[in-house]
Amino acid sequence: MKVDSTRPLFVGKLAVLYEGVGEIETARQLADRLAVPLYRSHSPDSPEEFFLSWRDGTLKLIDRELLKQGGLFVDIHPRPGEQRSFPAPKQGSLAQALGRKTKTVIDATTGWAQDSLHIFRMGYDVRCIERSPVMSELLLDGFNRLSQQDWVRRRNLEPPQLLTGNAIDLLLSLDNAPDCIYLDPMFPEKRKKSALAKKSMMVLRGLLGDDEDKEQLFEVAFKTAKKRLVVKSPDYAAPLGGKPNESIQGKLLRYDVYFKE
Repeated sequence: MKVDSTRPLFVGKLAVLYEGVGEIETARQLADRLAVPLYRSHSPDSPEEFFLSWRDGTLKLIDRELLKQGGLFVDIHPRPGEQRSFPAPKQGSLAQALGRKTKTVIDATTGWAQDSLHIFRMGYDVRCIERSPVMSELLLDGFNRLSQQDWVRRRNLEPPQLLTGNAIDLLLSLDNAPDCIYLDPMFPEKRKKSALAKKSMMVLRGLLGDDEDKEQLFEVAFKTAKKRLVVKSPDYAAPLGGKPNESIQGKLLRYDVYFKE
């Protein structure tokens, strides 16, 4: 993964913080890839709001207010209520949206990969697309930790393949289109006085902003998918691609499904 250093995407927003864990050269290489500063200690005078650092053997994203706390990372373990067996049963709203005949899935808006990993644990062949270089570093760290899990090694499984770049461009250049493309774009908040979003989404939104091109991404994804396109939306948002063929309601969200055949 390569970042164009002539485009200071994160200057003034992000730095790598080396806290004595692992090799400093690894931290220096990370800072170089992202074209951001490397600090050996945090200074109150530094302008950055976010930091990447290795803690507990895991690459974590930390914001200034929570610098002394654990940080955010790609959690490779099942969420509460999800099966820990492999393959997990293809049950629930997400599996219903993906479809019984689906085998290959591309998550074109991977983010923290919680849905991607759930899809992977259900036995689908998953590829992930993430355009943020910061999130890609966190994802690569998470997928590397996943590859070291005993249940993954015993079954000779490969973690999801990660493609870094603009999903619109990457989908247009695919050699093998998937059965299903999954989208979970960031929608604007419902209203200014709404309840605080989950911390991971607040940090991601603060660092990256909203997905302003989600309508264009929908069009390209629908053309690319072989069988169906699934869009995860908050329950208050209008369907991204107009009326879906099927809509599966979950708690505070829904899956809009658009069929190709």
